[in-house]
Amino acid sequence: MTDRDAHHDDASPDEDRRQSGAAWRESDLRTDGGEPSSAGRASSERRSDGGESNTVRRTSSELRSDGGTDAAGADEAVLDPWGSSTVEDYRKLFEQFGIESFDDVLPEVPNPHYLMRRGVIFGHRDYSPVAEAMRNDEPFASLSGFMPTGDPHIGHKMVFDEIIWHQEQGGDAYALIADLEAHAARELSWSEIDEHARSYVLSLLALGFDPEEGELYRQSDNRELQDLAFELGAETNFSELQAIYDFDGETDVSHMQSVVTQMADILYPQLDEPKPTVIPVGPDQDPHMRLARDLAARMRYFGVTEAFASFELSGAAERTLLRQAYDARAEYAEDPEMPRCVEAADYLREHEPAPADARESVVGKLDNAGKEPIRPRTRIFDRNATEDAFEVLIEAVDGEKRVYDEHVDAFELDHAEADELAREVELDTGGYGFLPPSSIYHRFMTGLTGGKMSSSIPASHISLLDEPSEGYDKVQSATTGGRQTAEEQREKGGKADECPVYELYAYLLSGDDDDFAEEVYQECVGGERLCGGCKEQAAELLEAFLEEHQEQRAEWEDKLDELDIDFDSHRTRD
Repeated sequence: MTDRDAHHDDASPDEDRRQSGAAWRESDLRTDGGEPSSAGRASSERRSDGGESNTVRRTSSELRSDGGTDAAGADEAVLDPWGSSTVEDYRKLFEQFGIESFDDVLPEVPNPHYLMRRGVIFGHRDYSPVAEAMRNDEPFASLSGFMPTGDPHIGHKMVFDEIIWHQEQGGDAYALIADLEAHAARELSWSEIDEHARSYVLSLLALGFDPEEGELYRQSDNRELQDLAFELGAETNFSELQAIYDFDGETDVSHMQSVVTQMADILYPQLDEPKPTVIPVGPDQDPHMRLARDLAARMRYFGVTEAFASFELSGAAERTLLRQAYDARAEYAEDPEMPRCVEAADYLREHEPAPADARESVVGKLDNAGKEPIRPRTRIFDRNATEDAFEVLIEAVDGEKRVYDEHVDAFELDHAEADELAREVELDTGGYGFLPPSSIYHRFMTGLTGGKMSSSIPASHISLLDEPSEGYDKVQSATTGGRQTAEEQREKGGKADECPVYELYAYLLSGDDDDFAEEVYQECVGGERLCGGCKEQAAELLEAFLEEHQEQRAEWEDKLDELDIDFDSHRTRD
């Protein structure tokens, strides 16, 4: 943010948190140190719908998508984008990090994915514009990236499915190989990256991604992306990266550069035109989303806000106080049609509304403005515009207006109209016009061994490259939420909410069949389903899934050369 921008009350909630120096950490959030990637793993809370429109019914066990069951083996740590997380209580993310409950937006989503319906996708940032675009058949996009550090696994499958589903709903779909990040942040050799990149893409295609309708790319091969990253880097400084990611004097420059490259990835779908864009990720990737939303705003030529006089306000609290004073003008103004600033100042002094600091600041500004009339207006201010763009904006604002050095006050435009006009001018004069990117967050999946799902513990996770028989054996050996004896299980019921095997049913094996997922759950908690038979059924379903998936991978293997993506990095050194 430039010094000039700092005087405007345009900061978004994300920007306010960033300016307050909040690093993305809380001591009561936990991470598991598993396979680092954009794909998440989920805890064991679940929900299911009755198959009618978007109405969701809970099971009798109070399944919910706002938090719940502790993930066994979770350790206290931070929301770390380079280490997968197991979050103890997802509700805390709503309060501490501003992530919104997906329940609130679910009714807006046409034909929601089963991960949405079951609460596996539990949270979002600003998903409503994406849902609105779906409903109205308007342009929107979905993007996620994959750091090729190992074999693709069922955690990655969740993200693959989310990209593919958005593509099926009519969105522009983007999938990228984060090879620059893998090399800089994880120190993988280029030969390792090439091998894993090929495998990730094969699984994505096998699961249904349409490469003719979507775009696949590697960070290192995309010059447009790198040019955008350079521009974003000019709006980012070391102090900010240090606060967000704990970078220090030992952090190499390439690692820092990989961060702005990821920011460019997130905004890349909007290079052709601004459009709602959603990034499906696990909550450990939220620091990237906050920074990307901030950068999208900083790259804009203009900002739009509410104003009442020629002076600037400094945040939502000051705007609220001045709005209160204006709304009460009949109580104090000699002419209620034209209340004066000094009159409003006296009113606020007399009534002393909270907060005191904001009141004192507003009163001082009103006193300095003297007898200037208070008139609500929409302010379009210069954030990052060229002189030519600002002149074009002045001419484009119709009706009554006031022109100042760094902003234009429009008296006949509402906020939405002014925002659209500002974006049109920006695009016509060489700007990006970015919309803030949205995000959806899925739960972390518990390891099959009952603790962390980790690539270093093969028995804890299912690789999409596992031999089908190996996958079968892993499920048969998995920890369950069952009781000590069959008799106790029949009497008390199983603990499906604490069962990694039930997670397989809910996240993967039930597919789009909510009735089946619900049936397994109710039979378990009702004591009708015993763990031996449940694991046998799950193992057979997983074995069949792996067989089919690997057959589809084999079919794509011969067609990879037809894709516009290079799996040979052509690097001379590792």
